[in-house]
Amino acid sequence: MKNMLKYVTIIALFVSFTACEEEKTATEKTHTEAEVTEHSKQLNDWFQEQFKLDLKDSPQMQTRIGDKTDYGKWDDISATADETALQKAKDRSKWLNENVEEAMLDESTALSFKLYKQQVDNQISDYKYRLHNYPLNQMHGMQAEIPAFLVNMHQIKDKSDAEAYISRLNGLNKLFTQLEGNLKELQNAGIMPPKFVFDHVISDSKNIIKGKPFDNSKKNSTLWDDFKTKIADLDLEDKDRKELEESAKKALLNSVKPAYSSLIVLLKEQKQSATDEDGAWKFPNGTEFYNIALARTTTTDMTSDEIHELGLAEVARIHDEMKVIKNKVGFKGSLQEFFVFMKNDKQFYYPATAEGKIAYMDKATELISTMKSRLDELFITKPKADIQVKAVEAFREKSAGKAFYQRPSLDGSRPGTYYANMYTMEAMPSYQMEALAYHEGIPGHHMQIAIAQELENVPMFRKLGGYTAYIEGWGLYSEFIPKEMGFYSDPYSDFGRLAMELWRACRLVVDTGIHTRKWTRQEGIDYYVANTPNAKSDAVKMVERHIVMPSQATAYKVGMNKIIELRKNAKEKLGEKFDIREFHEVVLSNGAVPLNVLSDLVDEWIASKK
Repeated sequence: MKNMLKYVTIIALFVSFTACEEEKTATEKTHTEAEVTEHSKQLNDWFQEQFKLDLKDSPQMQTRIGDKTDYGKWDDISATADETALQKAKDRSKWLNENVEEAMLDESTALSFKLYKQQVDNQISDYKYRLHNYPLNQMHGMQAEIPAFLVNMHQIKDKSDAEAYISRLNGLNKLFTQLEGNLKELQNAGIMPPKFVFDHVISDSKNIIKGKPFDNSKKNSTLWDDFKTKIADLDLEDKDRKELEESAKKALLNSVKPAYSSLIVLLKEQKQSATDEDGAWKFPNGTEFYNIALARTTTTDMTSDEIHELGLAEVARIHDEMKVIKNKVGFKGSLQEFFVFMKNDKQFYYPATAEGKIAYMDKATELISTMKSRLDELFITKPKADIQVKAVEAFREKSAGKAFYQRPSLDGSRPGTYYANMYTMEAMPSYQMEALAYHEGIPGHHMQIAIAQELENVPMFRKLGGYTAYIEGWGLYSEFIPKEMGFYSDPYSDFGRLAMELWRACRLVVDTGIHTRKWTRQEGIDYYVANTPNAKSDAVKMVERHIVMPSQATAYKVGMNKIIELRKNAKEKLGEKFDIREFHEVVLSNGAVPLNVLSDLVDEWIASKK
């Protein structure tokens, strides 16, 4: 680099060229600011064109971002659609290779190019594993996600919106016919979920076609109740309202009911062939698939063994920190006995009553509001979108996770949502409330995802895209930040924070244990019960989540550790120049990125500060 600078200086000063220098400058291109601006604009325009193409192919994505173009339609989930998506990825990779000169891109566009190219190339190389998944499962299966989509995403503001809702009800039979075709293809390929998954999915499916107008129950079914509630406030003539209700009822009976009934029959048939084998190792090329899944999830080159060992080490460290709190509150028994105390003592649990559940939700809302008032201490940019707290809907609460986040719409019509599962109150201890609210709400997923969506001058794929290790790493890091702000003043609440981190450390052990070491479902449950204070119901749900989502749960701790490592390095190098608000701005201001890219961005910030 020094020699190159020397040559450039000599050329500038003396305008004289040696033969060597002539050869060197002939192969190097310098670009004007105007050329860089134009080339970057062309690529960003192309990104927008590709986003529009993808959006056109996904009516459900349109709805999620507030676009009502195809408001009455569903996505195509057929094998043909998968093949079309593959060809689209190949065409995009070819276009990028032939038309983009990276040296002519500005900094932000160069990052977009790098991320987009990696995404399409991964899509192409991963196509051979497109069947390595469970489209129906207890976490995010279509049997529950489709009704949840209608309830939470499909807003009805006028008569045409109501007609689009009915159109989607009528289209459900066709959608589920495609789904059944996919399930049969998976079975023929030797990929089927273990038996326990079928019980969850069948139960969810039955719940959707329970109640009016499907039977003589006094209670409305989920979708009938949702539709009637949404049109109740519309300014409609009685005649129009009755016509809409009659059309919706027919759609429920003639499309939704047969769709779910047929699906239940298929699931009962497939359950007879299912086994109790749980890990990805049972798939065709399962070990190779899981290794790639780990690479995609963590955006690192960590092996399964390395992740397993990291988990064991983190579990041991957190246990030691918990012992300090145990001693601080004066508990005389062992840590495992303290876990039993925390599991069983009623002071840590809201009553499993309607009043108790409302009290929990009110407290969760209060926690988020309090944190919202302190954001200026940590952040420069804050999200414009608001956040709400909701209980998981009754039709899916039995199988859904204990808490999760739903992003706001792009147009501001729908806030971000922190969902808390009130089905089993013993799984929602009060001492974990703070950490849970900070992770799912503020400063966790809502801060990161809403800010990403609101970024200016970046392509839509970066606003809406995600890397699990980054997203969940930020969520877990966000449980830790409030500790430095003076939150978790109650030692039991601080224990809850550690319990949440411990849970994620155990995930590293159990996920790799199940998918590469052939741990059984019961062995995974036993590990959580022995090493955490969480309810057994928590352990069961978590292990079942590991089984249907190979590698996903490894993202949290790997991502958190990387963010903390980057922050520590920045503090050491910058000393008094380190500003936590600026550090968080660097982490959040580019949207979700792989961890290696995040590391580069922080290094560049450090260099600019020095």
